[in-house]
Amino acid sequence: MFGARKKTNETVNRMMKGNTGKGKTVVKVIAAVVVLFVLVSQSYYSIQEEEQAVVCTFGSPKAVTTPGLHFKIPFIQTVTKVNTTIQGFSIGYHANGEEADALMITSDYNFIFVDFYAEYRVTDPVKALYASQNPQMILKNIAQNCIRTTIGSYSVDSVLTTGKNEIQSNIKQMILDKLEDYDIGIQLVNITIQDATPPTAEVENAFKEVETAKQGKETALNNANKYRNEQIPNAEAEADKILQDAEAAKQERINEANGQVARFNSMYQEYVKYPEVTKKRMFYEAMEDILPDVKVVIQSKDGSTSTILPLDSFVTNDDSSSDESASENTSGTVRTGSSIDDGTDHTEEE
Repeated sequence: MFGARKKTNETVNRMMKGNTGKGKTVVKVIAAVVVLFVLVSQSYYSIQEEEQAVVCTFGSPKAVTTPGLHFKIPFIQTVTKVNTTIQGFSIGYHANGEEADALMITSDYNFIFVDFYAEYRVTDPVKALYASQNPQMILKNIAQNCIRTTIGSYSVDSVLTTGKNEIQSNIKQMILDKLEDYDIGIQLVNITIQDATPPTAEVENAFKEVETAKQGKETALNNANKYRNEQIPNAEAEADKILQDAEAAKQERINEANGQVARFNSMYQEYVKYPEVTKKRMFYEAMEDILPDVKVVIQSKDGSTSTILPLDSFVTNDDSSSDESASENTSGTVRTGSSIDDGTDHTEEE
């Protein structure tokens, strides 16, 4: 009985020893697979389009900028990826409502709240990782220093209204110059004024009214310039017309004067040739102009008269019209009396 139990124990021990050997083999295989997986997974890395990598081999960093799949030596080389897209942070405004950084003083000793937003990107990943501990914090401190220096050189009116673009440009240039001196591997892309407000509501309303008045001024100036641009061409055209009319009148007077001069010259030439004839002719022409309605009447010694010019109408409408015509003709009548005895003529003008 005891012999059978002894054989059974020996058989169990043999089986247990066999299972232990197989278990160790399985553990070794699993460990080898894990180690191989770790080695394989640590031997490559990938870079996206918006990333760059810094591969450090025994403490010596090297930048890798080509996107795609790359290989490295596991446990010897370390890879740190750097985001190269444009990033940003606010200056002066905090999500919790604190605005201690936004309170600034202007050149005319006024307080004002100004919020900025700065945008930057990494240009050198090696310097961004190893040239400083926190390049973003350095950029923020530089920006705050440049902002306060620039705001302190402008009046509160310029900061709130017309000087924003100039202020932004000056701040950006100052930050770029300082970043070039620090050389920390990041570059400022842009910095803009998000908001600028006075510290009290009353002052803010006053500045809003000032801004409204300035906009009204600009609108009035634009309307005035528009009206001026419309009226100046019309006035110039009117002035040209007046000048042209004056020039035409001048030329007409000159031509008329030249004509009269030529007429008197020709008359003088005739007068030199025949003085008496010319005098009579001029007299008769003058009388025609002076007395256009003259009537010539010849009166004889016996008192009889006869009208020569103009001829009276043989038919009269009525006596009154005849009397009126006679009275009218009396004022400009030339009477000529002829003597039958001695043949002398006497002419009278009435």
